[in-house]
Amino acid sequence: MFEDLFYERLEKLRTQKGVSARDMSLSIGQSAGYINSLENKNGFPSMQVFFYICEYLGVTPSEFFDDTNSYPSEFREIMENLNALDPEKLRHVKAIIKDLRH
Repeated sequence: MFEDLFYERLEKLRTQKGVSARDMSLSIGQSAGYINSLENKNGFPSMQVFFYICEYLGVTPSEFFDDTNSYPSEFREIMENLNALDPEKLRHVKAIIKDLRH
């Protein structure tokens, strides 16, 4: 179960970033086929390489495994901006979000 989550999240977050498995592999200091091998369910990265993967994808390890959050980097940026707003502006943002959902 958790194994499949790792492989699925890796592929999803990588494709959202718009990079090839080869480019990502080389960017994190691995062989050209490394990420492709992982996405084909051939093993797991070391802890150090997992942290490089998270850093490259712009997510925390927690965000990596949170499959309820489809866009973790964007969500984190939105939350940081929301935390800087006063209560009145937060109410406006809340109303806009409600309107967008309908």
